[in-house]
Amino acid sequence: MARAAVEALTAIRLHRSDVPLLVVVAACAIVLTLLLPLDGSIAWWPLPFVALGFIIWSMMEPDADPVLLPIVAALCCIGLLVVARLDADLAGHQAQWMLLGIAIVIVGRPAFARYRRLASVAYPWVAGTLVLFVLLRFFGHEVNGARLWFTVGRFNAQPVEIAKLFMVFFMASYLTENGLSIAATPLSHVRETIRLLGPLVLGWGVSIVTLAFQRDVGMAALFLGIFLVMLYAASKRTDLVLLFALIFAAGTWFVAAHYPYVGARVSGWLDPWSDPLGRGYQPEQGYFSLAAGGLFGTGYHLGQPGFIPDASTDYVFAAWAEEFGAIGGFALLALYLALVTRALRIAFFADDRFTSLLATGFAAILGIQVFVIVGGVVGLVPLTGITLPFISYGGSSMVANILMVGLLRLFSVREVSGSRSAGLGLSTAKSTA
Repeated sequence: MARAAVEALTAIRLHRSDVPLLVVVAACAIVLTLLLPLDGSIAWWPLPFVALGFIIWSMMEPDADPVLLPIVAALCCIGLLVVARLDADLAGHQAQWMLLGIAIVIVGRPAFARYRRLASVAYPWVAGTLVLFVLLRFFGHEVNGARLWFTVGRFNAQPVEIAKLFMVFFMASYLTENGLSIAATPLSHVRETIRLLGPLVLGWGVSIVTLAFQRDVGMAALFLGIFLVMLYAASKRTDLVLLFALIFAAGTWFVAAHYPYVGARVSGWLDPWSDPLGRGYQPEQGYFSLAAGGLFGTGYHLGQPGFIPDASTDYVFAAWAEEFGAIGGFALLALYLALVTRALRIAFFADDRFTSLLATGFAAILGIQVFVIVGGVVGLVPLTGITLPFISYGGSSMVANILMVGLLRLFSVREVSGSRSAGLGLSTAKSTA
């Protein structure tokens, strides 16, 4: 009798765990229905399927973290609003990419659920990354001095978005096996340190150097952040983190000094007003948008974010903050903080080291991307061409980010189940006492 009651209560909780997502989806439907017609002709057909996809996705894993999908659905809604404000056609494409990402997660769930089999697979991820970069070198399409896209007809794909996932899987696999040894080996033991860190640095360093030669400093910085966060999570070695950060800083200085494209980015960051119609034009327009938005914003469709070059990608945060103000900007950052916090919570409560490192790496990707792009918009760091997750226009980025969330939900199933089991065990012990 008691067991049946517990199972019934558990079933009720599982049913209620879908309520936050349903509320967010309903709110997004109302907002998009009211505001998107202002932007003219938009491809509406993917939107109901995207909403249905989120609901099916949630029902497939009722024991998973109940907060991840509502946050992602809200971010995707905001992204559609901002991109539609700038280009209606791009908003339709963005919705299609969302639908593709959700479809991949749903259809591929049986395969993704066996991710632990990859715990012993390390170097093939590096090989796959190198293959992608070689193909880019010979067949990639160059934009603004960086060769980062494959172009087929009207469609563009940025394979480096998949390469960052490869990077996380490589480091998680290697550090699962060697992280404790790295933590116990001081730098004074040179031979052992080289043996342990050599393969890790080689796998990471090849990607960094390749990205530098392709002039993608933003993604190189992201790869550095992933490397440092995961290395520290596995070893708790602050000295190693500082050492590699200094090495990267020296490499960044060299690239900025020898590549005009990178040097122009740095110069535009340090003093955009020295060339107001050239390299400083984009950051200046971004600052004007932020200033025009003030605290409460101009209101949707009452600002002029279209004056910012590449606003739908590089400066999407400025476009949002102009029309929704600093309050809207901080609300958006709060959503990202909640998303990263949930990912770190999943990492903390993971049942095994491999899962924990994977979740940590995904949290690093999301958090660092937000810091780099928002920091570039407000002038804290040089602007780099990476996307604001779920907001900036970018098909490859959208699919990769949805895949990360799909994996995080799979990671969280055992964590949630384990927490409930522990709670039931504690309750049983108390009743027995």
